[in-house]
Amino acid sequence: MRVLILLIAFLLPCHAQNSAQSGPLKKLQSVLQAPPDPTSATALHGQVTRLFGRQNLMQGKPGAKVEGTTVAWAFMDMQPARVVRGDGELIGEMTRLGEDGLQVLVREMPNFHEFQYRIEVDGSPRVAGMVRVEHYEYGADSERRAGVPQGALEKFAWNGSKVFPGTERDVTVYIPRQYRRGEEACLMVWQDGTRHADPHGPMRAGVVFDNLIHKKEMPVTVGVFVDPGRKPGQKAGDKAANRGFEYDSLGDAYVRFLLTEILPEVEKRFQVKFRPGPEARAIAGGSSGCICAFTAAWERPDQFHKVLGWVGTFVDIRGGNAYPYLLRVTERKPIRVYLLDGVNDLDNQFGNWPLANRMMEASLKFMGYDHRVDWNECFHGSKGMGPSLPDALRWLWRDVR
Repeated sequence: MRVLILLIAFLLPCHAQNSAQSGPLKKLQSVLQAPPDPTSATALHGQVTRLFGRQNLMQGKPGAKVEGTTVAWAFMDMQPARVVRGDGELIGEMTRLGEDGLQVLVREMPNFHEFQYRIEVDGSPRVAGMVRVEHYEYGADSERRAGVPQGALEKFAWNGSKVFPGTERDVTVYIPRQYRRGEEACLMVWQDGTRHADPHGPMRAGVVFDNLIHKKEMPVTVGVFVDPGRKPGQKAGDKAANRGFEYDSLGDAYVRFLLTEILPEVEKRFQVKFRPGPEARAIAGGSSGCICAFTAAWERPDQFHKVLGWVGTFVDIRGGNAYPYLLRVTERKPIRVYLLDGVNDLDNQFGNWPLANRMMEASLKFMGYDHRVDWNECFHGSKGMGPSLPDALRWLWRDVR
């Protein structure tokens, strides 16, 4: 009876935004705590097939699924299968669900942990891969809240660039509900923009803006979320071919692109006005987008006073590794800098990201910059920044209303 009750819960749709505690893998794990009877196994078979994809299962390349700190593997073979780490340590024996050989294993794994695995049958490896477990809990300011006015998200395409000719990109604009046409608003520009504006993505920037603006913990701010340039013929979902050139290059090209093309277009198209003083303007990004944001403020501190960046690429890609040294030999500029990095960030032929960000932190401190650098256990990406965004924005905008 307990297995049947858990199975019914597993079959019901999950609508929670923060689903790590109640998503399908957690429910599957609960169901599998006891051996399923034939009826339960048949129903589970269909759910697992949909989760992993029948074609992937039939081709022997299903991959692993991760939900919070719960990891699931599925595989099809008539012989018993098991999952082991790359070093040979057993993770678990798989549970068979049907006559076609479908098998599944669900396990809790340590957080902030990356490991290789393989699925073995009779001691022979059949499938191998890599799993990364990186889970964070979001606070209330990153969730939709009743009674909080929601800003609008507008979108347009830009393909007429003179600074970066032959490129096209999407731009998403967040306009807070509190904005009144004809008034001036603060501005915050985001690199890799569209995904950071996604209310269901790891950053949820628009949701955080809604909550903090409503509580008057940041000023009324228009967000301009700019995607990197695609080359002609690239689809919107493809990796932007011009991203590295635009973001990692030193110099003023990107900030000129913003000031002469994107921001005037936003003001004209959506009838908004930006406050002219640099203290009312911020710029943000992660990885190469982080160094891009820093470069924009470094080149034009008269336009951007505030920088928010995470897992910054201050390494030897197009000269970005020079910044820790340039900071020390250049007269201090009137910019405020927030950075976040993790001890699990990248280490490759271009450099060590945590070390580079430690050097940035030391140089900012040495030169007396208004700065804050937070550290956690994040890998390279935006997951580690998302839950910290409300606190970072409060710090960044603390003296502007």
